[in-house]
Amino acid sequence: MLSHDYPDSYGPLCRRLGLERGLPFTPQWSAEADFLELLADRVRDAAPTQILECSSGLSTLVLARACELAGRGRVLSLENGAEYAETTRAALAAYGLQSWARVVHAPLVEKPLPEGSWQWYDLQGLDIPPVDLLVIDGPPGFLQPLSRYPALPLLADRLAPGCCILLDDAAREDEQALVARWRRRWPQMRCENLPLARGCVRLEWPRG
Repeated sequence: MLSHDYPDSYGPLCRRLGLERGLPFTPQWSAEADFLELLADRVRDAAPTQILECSSGLSTLVLARACELAGRGRVLSLENGAEYAETTRAALAAYGLQSWARVVHAPLVEKPLPEGSWQWYDLQGLDIPPVDLLVIDGPPGFLQPLSRYPALPLLADRLAPGCCILLDDAAREDEQALVARWRRRWPQMRCENLPLARGCVRLEWPRG
């Protein structure tokens, strides 16, 4: 259930982004305020043109509002839950941000990879321009081991050189394990652990 009775930690972010109404908070699923601050910082400092988000929610609103303030950038969010996709679309419309972000219902489908098979977003028919900010906050970890691992193998040909990749929930063992796999596959990729509430890993896609 959406609520505007958000924790105090979201207050500075709401004021910074000029969101007088606050943010529609969901206790079970909403990202931590420090991760949302990181997203807003990245949009402000790097002015990405194309943002791709795995999952949707408060982060979509923050990214869209940050793009609006920067005067550039577009967000494409992949959401496996039809109801959640519609909820995020409605929130974007309520905040007047629908021209800055698009939420696509992308059901999870079987994706075979050399290391195994995963349930991941169906990208069929999606035109995704070169991505210079990738935010990974889905699919949910409880669905399968290393649930978010397929993001880089399946999106590699859509990432612009130097693309910034932000992985949420990186304090979890699964996320640490999948980052280790990514780094073995792309050893030239820069990696930094950020001390956020739920952990975050920032990676830089190779430039050449």
